Amino acid sequence: MTAITVPRTKPQFLIAAPHSGAGKTTVTLGILNALTQRGLNVQPFKCGPDYLDPKLHTMASGQKSINLDRFMMEDSHIQDMYARYGSKADVTVTEGVMGLFDGAVKMEGSSADLARLLHLPVIMVINAKAMAYSVAALLLGFKTLCTDIHIAGVIFNFVQHESHYRILKEAAQDIGITALGYLPDHSGIHLPSRHLGLKTGMEIDHQSIIEQAADHIKQHIDLELLLQATNTSFQPLNRNQEPIPDPVGLTHPVPGSNKKKRLLIAYDEAFNFIYPENVRALSAIGEVGYFSPLSDSILPDADLIYLPGGYPELHLEALSANKTLINQLYAYHQNGGKILAECGGMMYLGKYITDEQGKIYPMVGLLDMATGMQQKKLSIGYKRLNIDGIVLHGHEFHYSRFIEIAGSATLPAEEFRRRKLTVNEESKDRIKPVLSSDQTAVKVWNARNELLQLPVFKTKTVLASYFHLYFGDKINAIERLFFDI
Repeated sequence: MTAITVPRTKPQFLIAAPHSGAGKTTVTLGILNALTQRGLNVQPFKCGPDYLDPKLHTMASGQKSINLDRFMMEDSHIQDMYARYGSKADVTVTEGVMGLFDGAVKMEGSSADLARLLHLPVIMVINAKAMAYSVAALLLGFKTLCTDIHIAGVIFNFVQHESHYRILKEAAQDIGITALGYLPDHSGIHLPSRHLGLKTGMEIDHQSIIEQAADHIKQHIDLELLLQATNTSFQPLNRNQEPIPDPVGLTHPVPGSNKKKRLLIAYDEAFNFIYPENVRALSAIGEVGYFSPLSDSILPDADLIYLPGGYPELHLEALSANKTLINQLYAYHQNGGKILAECGGMMYLGKYITDEQGKIYPMVGLLDMATGMQQKKLSIGYKRLNIDGIVLHGHEFHYSRFIEIAGSATLPAEEFRRRKLTVNEESKDRIKPVLSSDQTAVKVWNARNELLQLPVFKTKTVLASYFHLYFGDKINAIERLFFDI
């Protein structure tokens, strides 16, 4: 007889705002930590592809934060993950992305879109520093634009006085939205604007910020009312989940494993943009281990090496100096080893990377290109990659740029040779990029389904690009690309 899963209720909500900069990340971190301090098991999620906020969520709650993204993931996969990770939690808290209705195309993939899929009550965070009763019009618009989501409450941020809050609270009540409290400005809990490659968070005492944010929340926000207003039906998942292989200690693949394939992931301060579900998917096809391009001197045996994105531009000297590992990685490829490289991982496989001052640091020299941090320009957006009919979804977010690609060097050739830029400088078989087009086997589209002319490095054994790929629900695509399965 098949067991019947009976839905139960629990507090669950998505924290959103009208726009970026309203303070929703700080509010999210404070709520996560304040509820955790109560002894509750709080499961965080993040709407969208962001890697940085989930790291902070994990610090605040003690639970691994999981990305939920309607462009990169199938809806059934999102629902499965939400049920799987949320089943053991007392409360689930999802942080939205940008403004509530800001999606890749109109509201597609937005916070509202995710709240609608998962039936999540929405808590709005409003920067009300310079607003009074006019906030009623703002709240009314957000309440009525999309009637199949429920705004369960509002938190007014950057409000200094009770008298100001009284006006805002009356406006919310007139619109039929519960006011949960207000937060005065607090200089100690400001999170600096983070540019990838500029602010890593490693130089900031985030734990102190999180704890101060939690104290601030406890003083000014009615947490009991928040939990009551968001207590809704939850459909648990009635099956166990395998633990995700953890990079702590940089464990290498276990010798003698029953799993046939050995999968090796770069993980250290330079490379750490990894979706947990990507690791789970890889662990289903092989034994997963980790290594550090920064500090390891021996490259373990592997059937596939995964070089994710991260902050190589902040560790150029150490990466370049570790020539022992660079040479082993180059030899691994020459012997037919398979490599999947994303963004920072791709940069590492190039000839060299220049820092902001133009200083050159030799890298692996496998790809016929080089990248640099001078004249930085943000490249951002969702991408859909099609390689001979095999489709993967991901996103692009970086400030570095190609400064040399497929032989088009900005440095004179004789200067390049004189400097001996890479340990593999004389190689004649560097991998050249394929430019996406109607005529090539590699095609790249954006979220608006526009075909883009972007370079991708693709051979039988290497896939490298600026794209951070999500394959938690598409591991078969990785198997087909690398193992002909």
